[in-house]
Amino acid sequence: MSFNLLKKVLAGATAGLAALAFSGLSAQAETELTVYTAVEAEDLKKYAAKFNEDHPDIKIKWVRDSTGIVTAKLLAEKNNPQADVVWGLAATSLLLLKSEGMLEPYAPKGVEKLDKKFVDSSNPPTWTGMDAWVAAVCYNTVEAKKHNLTPPKSWKDLTKPMYKGHVIMPNPNSSGTGFLDVSSWLQMFGEDGGWKFMDALHANIARYTHSGSKPCKLAAAGEIPIGISFAFRGAKSKAAGAPLEIIVPEEGVGWDMEATAIIAGTSKLDAAKKLVDWSITRKANEMYNQGYAVVAMPGVAKPVEHFPPNLLEKMIENDFEFAANNRKRILTEWQKRYDSKSEPKG
Repeated sequence: MSFNLLKKVLAGATAGLAALAFSGLSAQAETELTVYTAVEAEDLKKYAAKFNEDHPDIKIKWVRDSTGIVTAKLLAEKNNPQADVVWGLAATSLLLLKSEGMLEPYAPKGVEKLDKKFVDSSNPPTWTGMDAWVAAVCYNTVEAKKHNLTPPKSWKDLTKPMYKGHVIMPNPNSSGTGFLDVSSWLQMFGEDGGWKFMDALHANIARYTHSGSKPCKLAAAGEIPIGISFAFRGAKSKAAGAPLEIIVPEEGVGWDMEATAIIAGTSKLDAAKKLVDWSITRKANEMYNQGYAVVAMPGVAKPVEHFPPNLLEKMIENDFEFAANNRKRILTEWQKRYDSKSEPKG
């Protein structure tokens, strides 16, 4: 081999090794964050892609399930946390994790721009809200007519004999929407009155789902006349052509917010802080508004077609501390009384 050829071969090999070394460095520079979430599965790729536009060096590894299951998983892992961040879990769940000392206090950059309702009252806060979802009844007018039903005006109307077998709602052990329903009924009707109402409602329930949006999706598809769900899902289904009426019960409606927090003890604190900083930006809030009518940053939310105009004034004064502190007791009692009608998991 000539000297010049040998030089070329060695130069090529050196360049190749340098490229390999550089790619190894860039792979090392990429941080992978394990993020637990209850956000709708179809939205996760969009969230990660938007975040990566600003932070290409942080990869999100999603662990997604319904609210109750994510909450139970986090509590089970308390002494050996597997998550770095929780992004999109009910505030009532995060208050519970806070009381267990599982959240890292952190005030994200720009937190003062958020509506104070959406920020934990501790200083620094342990969680920040993203968006709120509000209970409503999805009522399929075509299916209701077939069964000679008239639209309910209140929660208590749903206990009338004519609705027997025609109502579906979420299981509160699995679904954040189900839990906000149950905790709001206990607040509105009182402890005894709330369970009495749920006993009567249970007689009319066809089955309990493990997803908060599913009852409305089933009503939209004509599989059931009435789905207890959340208003935004109803508005979306109606906009897509479903024959739905979105009913806001006159006693008032429960609500909860999705929120974000850092898990205490994460070894990737800097990257976790960057994600939480990003989660409260205007760009992030505009994304939340694609799935929720009420978001944390004032002035971002656009009017939603078919969203009930009186819904926001019907949102109850939600006692999040009550919901968080009594969560275990409420869910145990609910399970004992009503779980026989829950659909199989899976």
